[in-house]
Amino acid sequence: MLVTTPNIADPDGFYAALLEAHRGLDAAGSAALNARLVLILANHIGDRAVLDEALALARGVRAEAERAPTA
Repeated sequence: MLVTTPNIADPDGFYAALLEAHRGLDAAGSAALNARLVLILANHIGDRAVLDEALALARGVRAEAERAPTA
């Protein structure tokens, strides 16, 4: 199951480190860093069902389904 509640001990510190990792990169370099980071973290997670849930959430699929009226 995908954890969607806050789960990072120092979220502001991580965000600052993420911004710092992108410092000095052009758009292509920044996109490449993001892609590598996603693949590294996906490998760490390893659970395909969790990864599929994360992909759906990132695309907004889950959020749209939650807004849909129920019968």
